[in-house]
Amino acid sequence: MPAYSDGSAVDIAAALGQLPSGTPVSEVARRLLELFTSGSIEPGTRLPPERQLSESLGVGRSAVREALAALEILGIVDVRPGSGTYLRGTASELLPQTLRWGLLIGERNTGELLELRSGLEIYVARLAAIRADDAAKAALSAQLERMRVATHDLKKFAAADREFHQGLANAAGNAALIDMLHVVRSLLQVYADRAVSSEDEAEAAVVEHDRIFRAIQSSDDDAAASAMAAHMVTAASRLSAEAVE
Repeated sequence: MPAYSDGSAVDIAAALGQLPSGTPVSEVARRLLELFTSGSIEPGTRLPPERQLSESLGVGRSAVREALAALEILGIVDVRPGSGTYLRGTASELLPQTLRWGLLIGERNTGELLELRSGLEIYVARLAAIRADDAAKAALSAQLERMRVATHDLKKFAAADREFHQGLANAAGNAALIDMLHVVRSLLQVYADRAVSSEDEAEAAVVEHDRIFRAIQSSDDDAAASAMAAHMVTAASRLSAEAVE
């Protein structure tokens, strides 16, 4: 993997290219993220100073400063007073934060997030049916049982629900999918924790999850995807209703 050494700040600045004048901070951050996640810079690399970055991008130093501050909050860079700004992780390690940033800087559209989650969850269920081993199936069975006994306690039920879906993602064995689902779920979590609002709804959700589990237990990927698709329809409906309230 090609990497910029700590002493080649000029190369990093040159790789950024100029942005149009009047570019907002979000676009400055986007350009920086594109470079940071390209795999061409090693973790721990010191970035050029603000002045050099602003000159290379053709924007004011304040825009660079604010963009770096936002990326520090997201865990992308580490700003060390008196030393400089450093890239914190590898491209794959930065993926979750980058996805979250990309979704957050635009208008939060709950409907689009629900559609994205549905597609990801359906594919995860299909992969889990194909790849889940005995240990993964046992874990899913235990998580489903926790959902069954928690239908009268909606807070515990929501936690058990999250564990079941996380178990599916783990069984699917695709790290990129896990990262993307984590981001989407976190953006919807404020609604998801309140989406099941009665014991009857919790019991209905258990039935839906049981169908998913039985398909995975039988290694039937088509049935698992269909069962998850049906669950996502009702889950999305509940989440949408909660988001409107």
